Amino acid sequence: MTNTSSNSFLGSEEAPISAPTSDERTLAILCHVLTLFFWIFPPLIIYLIKKDESAYVTAHARESLNFQITMTIACLILFITIIGIFLLWVIGIIVLVLVIVATIRASENKLYRYPFTIRLIK
Repeated sequence: MTNTSSNSFLGSEEAPISAPTSDERTLAILCHVLTLFFWIFPPLIIYLIKKDESAYVTAHARESLNFQITMTIACLILFITIIGIFLLWVIGIIVLVLVIVATIRASENKLYRYPFTIRLIK
């Protein structure tokens, strides 16, 4: 039975089936934090390299990819509307806060699920 804690605004977390190694934890942290600087590319690269090796890293990379894709779609929709252009900063703050939360959860060896995310990559 997994230990699941849920908060609709900050996402949900659960304990992984097996404890991740130090390298797996580092890669999981990088999947989240590097998106602040390099958008979707770090989790995509990590996902493609580690998808058959580590379930823990794969889960974090997949979740980070799905979140970044969802936020990109949201920004594009807002950018189309005139009033939405002024609300793009709200998306930026939401992304910053949730990426920090995801990074902290990854450093605590927990699986994290972003809220408001379309799960395109399964």
